[in-house]
Amino acid sequence: MKILILGAGKMGKFFCDLLSDRGHEMAIFDIDPRRLLYTFNCRRFGTPEEIEEFRPDLVINAATVKYTIPAFERVMAYLPEGAMLSDIASVKTGLPEYYASCGHRFVSTHPMFGPTFASLSNLSNENAIIISEGDAAGREFFRDLYESLGLNIADYTFAEHDLTTSYTLSLPFVSTFLFVEGMDRQDVPGTTFNRHLAIARGLLGEDDFLLQEILFNPNTPARLEEMARALDRLRHLIAARDAEGLRAHLSHLRAILSSQPGH
Repeated sequence: MKILILGAGKMGKFFCDLLSDRGHEMAIFDIDPRRLLYTFNCRRFGTPEEIEEFRPDLVINAATVKYTIPAFERVMAYLPEGAMLSDIASVKTGLPEYYASCGHRFVSTHPMFGPTFASLSNLSNENAIIISEGDAAGREFFRDLYESLGLNIADYTFAEHDLTTSYTLSLPFVSTFLFVEGMDRQDVPGTTFNRHLAIARGLLGEDDFLLQEILFNPNTPARLEEMARALDRLRHLIAARDAEGLRAHLSHLRAILSSQPGH
């Protein structure tokens, strides 16, 4: 199959390497020529006009979230009629409407492993979401690919995906921001602090637009309200030195943890 990757960032390069190893004919397009320097086993396109001759069967959009739809629009005029569109965006806002009007088959997925925290050479404990509204053949292609990596796969609609990511991404992101806000300089930090610090540094090393779009998920404000109420309850327990109430609260938290998959 001829596959075109849009965006030569970390995930674009990851998919390019992964799929070239599986025998597909690969090309990668990026308007920044510097990002194309370290791409291998593929054709490199710096202008959309070059795509027309390649005639890809599948387009995988790996541009950052802010530029997902603009990246499609930049190359649309140069794609063959039968090309299938796909994205790996962490927030799907606007994509259902775009796909409905674009005139191409589509498949949408979300590999839920970022290059910051995941080991891209060992993904057996990571997850991926496949959007159920996409083309059946496209969904099967990505299911086979993700299963070959040992990923745990879930099937969600577009709406279910964004609701889920408001919990799995927005919640830990905001928790990390609160940790950073409350930090003082630590010359002798403990193990737990260092682990949180490593997570914070990795998260804040991510692209601002990625963080923005995840936090601007329409479902995030409701999650923040839940967090604020939980923080207020805990603050009252600590201020009152309510040992019995705190023990009950910790039991409640442990019960939540025990209900999670993999416990």
